[in-house]
Amino acid sequence: MVLENLEPRAVFRFFEELSRIPRESGNTAAASAWVEEFAKARGLRCRRDELGNVVIWKDASPGYEGRPAVILQGHLDMVCVQDPGVEHDFTRDPLELVLDGDWLKAKGTTLGGDDGAAVAMMLALLDDDGIPHPPIEAVFTVDEEIGLLGAAGLDCSDLQGRTLINLDSEAEGVLTVGCAGGARCDLELALPTRPAAGKRCTLAISGLPGGHSGAEIHKNIPNANWVLAQCLQALPEARLVSLHGGEQDNAIPDRAQAVFVLPEDQVDSAAEKFHERKEDAVCSFTWATHEPVDALSAEDTHKALDLILSAPNGVQAMEPDLPGQVRTSLNLGILRLEEGKLRLTWSVRSSAAAEKEALIGQLQALAESCGGTFSRRGDYPAWEYRPESRLRDVMVRVYREQSGKEPVVETIHAGLECGLLAEKLPGLDAVSIGPDMRDIHSPRERLSVSSVRRTWDYLLAVLAQG
Repeated sequence: MVLENLEPRAVFRFFEELSRIPRESGNTAAASAWVEEFAKARGLRCRRDELGNVVIWKDASPGYEGRPAVILQGHLDMVCVQDPGVEHDFTRDPLELVLDGDWLKAKGTTLGGDDGAAVAMMLALLDDDGIPHPPIEAVFTVDEEIGLLGAAGLDCSDLQGRTLINLDSEAEGVLTVGCAGGARCDLELALPTRPAAGKRCTLAISGLPGGHSGAEIHKNIPNANWVLAQCLQALPEARLVSLHGGEQDNAIPDRAQAVFVLPEDQVDSAAEKFHERKEDAVCSFTWATHEPVDALSAEDTHKALDLILSAPNGVQAMEPDLPGQVRTSLNLGILRLEEGKLRLTWSVRSSAAAEKEALIGQLQALAESCGGTFSRRGDYPAWEYRPESRLRDVMVRVYREQSGKEPVVETIHAGLECGLLAEKLPGLDAVSIGPDMRDIHSPRERLSVSSVRRTWDYLLAVLAQG
């Protein structure tokens, strides 16, 4: 046990147990079963639906029986990304946890603190009969990272609570009270291949920081898919064989790679061109001897690159009344060209429904103009700011009393399940909190141990208010 001496012990014990279970988005059955078995072993009422969502009920502690129920909510799935060269199978291998001072990490991979910290705190609370609390309805959703799919399909008819504490935020002392809505968009375009003469070359982009496509989109982090396409445009005679960039649409890609064919007499000049850094990215150019290979024509190669670069990307609009906060954006998270089929996948976000639809319409028009197909999935609504909130008032007061500081109260440009749950539970009063995390959705992800302790103490103090 790597975390056995950390406090709060119950929280880190459950976190370490969860870290042994495969739980990439779309592959959470084992994690759902684990949570269900936890409830059954303790005689707690629970249900697990066909999607894998699990709800656990726990009666109020003595003295809190007449209080209204509180919903606690987090998601079981995680973004699974690893460093180049790291051999890790997310379908079976446990995460290798590492302590580095106050920071908890995973060796060479994402940590899953988003949202494993929430799962661990919820289980620790349900497991302890000595903690004062009102009736608890603990909601563990699945597939949050690929479009909030679990929350979208969750049956809320048996939930009595109209107060929700979501535990899917990543900054201690920040109370999130609203978020953007969004959708995933896919564009596919078939492009014929034919035998190509020349040398087979590979251009790899790496060294970019990557990041969360919502919470960090305002930082103007270079998108490796875009950088790759920009580099390839400098090779007018190149014929594309394949493209591979990004693994998750909600992560700004930190690396991308292209395989293409060049006339032999252009290889040396291409090598000189890419023997440098571009926009803080490392450009690695290699080539092989002549090999028979099928590739796009030079014209279709330009068509593919023009399509990538003509699509909007990044921040599109800022909130006029909230300085520094993004209102509308999109991120080209996944780029693929395989066997003559080009696929682009974006994460679109906006706190303004009309702007979200307009941006999606722009992508659809682009697909139709080039003869491609377009689809959208994983739509989720914005979570609108609530002017009057008893929960927010209590949480501000408790934070002030515990820390001697004022919390930050804000809306965010990232998807949270609160919007979907608010649609299903009229009158829902919700706030999202969480411990300090850094570089989520990347192999540099880390979770502050001391912040987990403070966030745990804060959560218990809020629940004690009933």
